[in-house]
Amino acid sequence: MNGPNPSHVLNKSENPGKRLLSVEETAIYLGLSPRTIYNAVARKSKKPFPVKPKRIGKLVKFDIRDLEQYVESL
Repeated sequence: MNGPNPSHVLNKSENPGKRLLSVEETAIYLGLSPRTIYNAVARKSKKPFPVKPKRIGKLVKFDIRDLEQYVESL
């Protein structure tokens, strides 16, 4: 598997102030493919992603707090 492992991405001791996650980090956190998330956050998506992303220019970021709430609601 390529990319960082989930525990490393969300290791609070290494990233104490990291609150916004990239699509790739979000995919690892949720166990999804980054392509699935990109397809779901597209503005014309028929199945929108349940967590609203923060858009910073072209960047798409997800608030870790919103992701945690979503996971808890499952």
